[in-house]
Amino acid sequence: MMKGAVPNILEAVGRTPIVKLQKVARHVKADIFVKCEYLNPAGSMKDRVAMNIVADAERRGLLRPGGTIVEATSGNTGMGLAMVAAVRGYQCIFVMPDKMSQEKIASLKAFGAKVVICPTAVEPEDPRSYYCVSRRIVEETPGAFYANQYHNSANPDAHYVSTAPEIWEQTGGEIDVFAAGMGTGGTISGCGKYFRERKPGFKIVGVDPIGSLYYEYVKTGRLTKPFSYYVEGIGEDFLPSTMNLKILDEIVRVDDKECFLMTRRLTRDEGIFCGGSSGAAVAGAIKYAEKTDKKENILVLLPDGASKYLSKIFSDDWMRQNGFLDEPDPLGTVADVLRKQKHRRVITASRGDSIRSVIGLMKEHGISQVPVLDKGRIVGLLAELDLLNHLVAAEGRLDGVIDGLVESDYATVTPATRVVLLKNIFNDAKLVVVQEGDTLAGIITKIDFIEYLAERRVA
Repeated sequence: MMKGAVPNILEAVGRTPIVKLQKVARHVKADIFVKCEYLNPAGSMKDRVAMNIVADAERRGLLRPGGTIVEATSGNTGMGLAMVAAVRGYQCIFVMPDKMSQEKIASLKAFGAKVVICPTAVEPEDPRSYYCVSRRIVEETPGAFYANQYHNSANPDAHYVSTAPEIWEQTGGEIDVFAAGMGTGGTISGCGKYFRERKPGFKIVGVDPIGSLYYEYVKTGRLTKPFSYYVEGIGEDFLPSTMNLKILDEIVRVDDKECFLMTRRLTRDEGIFCGGSSGAAVAGAIKYAEKTDKKENILVLLPDGASKYLSKIFSDDWMRQNGFLDEPDPLGTVADVLRKQKHRRVITASRGDSIRSVIGLMKEHGISQVPVLDKGRIVGLLAELDLLNHLVAAEGRLDGVIDGLVESDYATVTPATRVVLLKNIFNDAKLVVVQEGDTLAGIITKIDFIEYLAERRVA
């Protein structure tokens, strides 16, 4: 074979460059570097995962010649699997949520894959969800193999044996912090394990979008109500078994707007033509660097490229229609709602309070639900129905503590969250909790939301 050539496209996966950010992070003490995984042949870090999943399935006899690969995917894993399938001779069926870009769908079809679209705004257990639909297709398709990236150990293993060692070699181990978006957990779990084994004190930082459940679960241990968001490829509405949350040192929250604006800045200011989850990871890493204020080397993994998002993130019309440009949003943000409540004090209870005292608190202030704090951080919600059910029960007593009655039927947002998102949130959650960092900034009930919208309509 000709010198310098590889036998097939799969041999070209990896060896993506690491680049130092020059402009978007110049205000922080840390040096921030990015690993350009979007330069893999099929356009993302998922090329590594796809190769490892297929190789593992072949070794275990789960995928045989002429078989069909089925996967629930936001697009990138599908692209990687489609590329591997083209070389190895498999068919592919991919199931995707309907928020994904048309470019991703068209790209998968270009490989000859069949694409099935499912609604985003349904529970994972809903028969219409892309998780359930993909499992049903596997059952109905002879010779099908379910890649199952959310529960397949070959996913994090791919990053442990490929991505992380490559980073370590390229940097000579001179990195102190690894930051990445949190999706299936493969990147964080696989790379995190490798780096921890090689450097004491190494920090792992996860970046999670507002609407995903990871952030609150890491901070409180509670599964709060997830809600839909726009950035693709990161965040989850359930806990994949491929995610090792114990490996995290810190988790940082980002919202859609800052993800997309950072994505555009990376392209225009740094020449890095990356996608929305890359902008999310960099925005989160910068927030971490601002908070720690340390001189250290932070490496951020950029999962995929910009070409899949030209009709969205890089379209001024789409960005403007969805309120993501640096222009006033017609409905405002959660901060505007809170300003309308400036004379209302947030009434809270604390973990360990007695049931009797909390009933008195709710009666005194005429409220039907109260956030419960532990050392200043919200850990749950207590509603009058929970108290009623407790008192009706045979063992219900007034002198017990409230801890066992606290529930998670709420969603959390930040002051920067757009008001337009609250409608979908209130479809599932009793209450919206507003947090600024780890501090409770306020609460919004349905009637608060209604009054805010009514006032604007009158105005």
